Amino acid sequence: MSVFVLGFSVIHLVTLFSSCSLALNEDGLTLLEIKSTLNDSRNVLGNWLDTDESPCKWTGISCHPNDQRVSSINLPYMQLGGIISPSIGKLSRLQRLALHQNSLHGIIPNEITNCTELRAVYLRANYLQGGIPSDIGNLSHLTILDLSSNMLKGAIPSSIGRLTHLRHLNFSTNFFSGEIPDFGALSTFGNDSFIGNLDLCGRQVHKPCRTSMGFPAVLPHAASDEAAVPTKRSSHYIKGVLIGIMATMALTLAVLLAFLWICLLSKKERAAKKYTEVKKQVDQEASTKLITFHGDLPYPSCEIIEKLESLDEEDVVGSGGFGTVYRMVMNDCGTFAVKRIDRSREGSDQVFERELEILGSIKHINLVNLRGYCRLPMAKLLIYDYLAMGSLDDILHEHVQEQPLNWSARLSIALGSARGLAYLHHDCSPKIVHRDIKSSNILLDETLEPHVSDFGLAKLLVDEDAHVTTVVAGTFGYLAPEYLQSGRATEKSDVYSFGVLLLELVTGKRPTDPAFVKRGLNVVGWLNTLLRENRLDDVVDKRCKDADMETVEAILEIAARCTDANPDDRPTMNQVLQLLEQEVMSPCPSDFYESHSDYS
Repeated sequence: MSVFVLGFSVIHLVTLFSSCSLALNEDGLTLLEIKSTLNDSRNVLGNWLDTDESPCKWTGISCHPNDQRVSSINLPYMQLGGIISPSIGKLSRLQRLALHQNSLHGIIPNEITNCTELRAVYLRANYLQGGIPSDIGNLSHLTILDLSSNMLKGAIPSSIGRLTHLRHLNFSTNFFSGEIPDFGALSTFGNDSFIGNLDLCGRQVHKPCRTSMGFPAVLPHAASDEAAVPTKRSSHYIKGVLIGIMATMALTLAVLLAFLWICLLSKKERAAKKYTEVKKQVDQEASTKLITFHGDLPYPSCEIIEKLESLDEEDVVGSGGFGTVYRMVMNDCGTFAVKRIDRSREGSDQVFERELEILGSIKHINLVNLRGYCRLPMAKLLIYDYLAMGSLDDILHEHVQEQPLNWSARLSIALGSARGLAYLHHDCSPKIVHRDIKSSNILLDETLEPHVSDFGLAKLLVDEDAHVTTVVAGTFGYLAPEYLQSGRATEKSDVYSFGVLLLELVTGKRPTDPAFVKRGLNVVGWLNTLLRENRLDDVVDKRCKDADMETVEAILEIAARCTDANPDDRPTMNQVLQLLEQEVMSPCPSDFYESHSDYS
């Protein structure tokens, strides 16, 4: 009996030891706490299991090799929702936190300041609210802090000035307010680190802070003798300030008049120039060539090329039919989009560059601005303006759990997109057929102003004889029937695609939605079926609660004309634009004009 008891005890101890040795470590348990507050709709964290011994092989996780402590959380572009758990503060060896381009909300937890080894924090392009933790200055090793494109507010903590290793700071496109502290690390960054925060003031944003009396605030030093200056001297000081302001205004007026005079003198000379002023830097040994249009890249060529060559997977913001798109941040925090061309039409580089110069000469508020072109030994790169809100496709279909576009915003996007496309068709010489109008090629800025992208690329990068399936594979739902049959694009095939885009704005559905495919229809056929059955209410996106049925009917009528099976019966884009302005904008309620006056 004693032998049996002894044997049982040994087995029990072995089992207990074995189970303990396989128990998940503390950092792994902390990550599971963090996971519990996230909305992982794509199940990208499906391999975060409590049965593992270590989290070091989990998606997005890296560890220190010596002690298996978590060193990095790298989960950008994962469509993660939810909040950042305060448990993040338990990861005391964490050095990198990259959760950018997700759909996180809530606040940045104060506990993050317990991660004293943090070197890089990327939280841009989420929906984070609240303020920056006041003790963020405790992260003494921090070199990169990117909180841009969120909904953060409040003051900039002065403790950031203590971050002596900080080399990259981006607080742009938030709702911060008050004076930016001007000392330490904060004094080394300029306007581009804070752009898009209208209520910020200070030297860095070239905006003086004002007192309640309306005068620029004069902040005396703590130990200054100026605190004891009599009131009379203060009065003289204010008079001096006013005189200085008047003198500055007079000087500014003189400079402006001189500038206008010079412009008038050079008018004939400027009229004789071509569309573009091209600055070319050629490095013969490395086969590297940089072309910028209209002086739109005011940076040294060496800095631009260095930034282009350093782009990697971490900088990827998307991909399209012609290549991968990267986000490039300059030393002064200026931000651009870079498209790496995966394929190009056979022909000389000179012809390619001449056609690019034409595209670079096109400037319109509703077109994405082509800034430049760089030919590297292993790649061709196009440099564009960076639009922080992403594409219409992202907002309509990817960020479905966030606040949907209201009806006024959808009308504004339709109108702006029509203006951009009409400009390409009717105001450019030679005229430009886009060939690939779709929601992912409508990019939005912070005010939801639309910008048509990728115009001219289909013709520039693909052989004329190539069939349409090789040109725009994956976007068939937008293509006119005659384009699918012949592969020849015209202005009227662009009009058809724009009509499908209008239907997408109304219905909130992609043109290749499974609901259509199962019935053997596209969005046009599906719409016609519902209208025949008098089911207009079923057409409108259920997330759009404020849709005005009168303007819905007008939009659907315009879309029906645009998607007519006969190209000759479709309106031109100028006519579409007139219809939108006359038939849609006129019946709109007054609040549309108040909230979107810049678009009208």
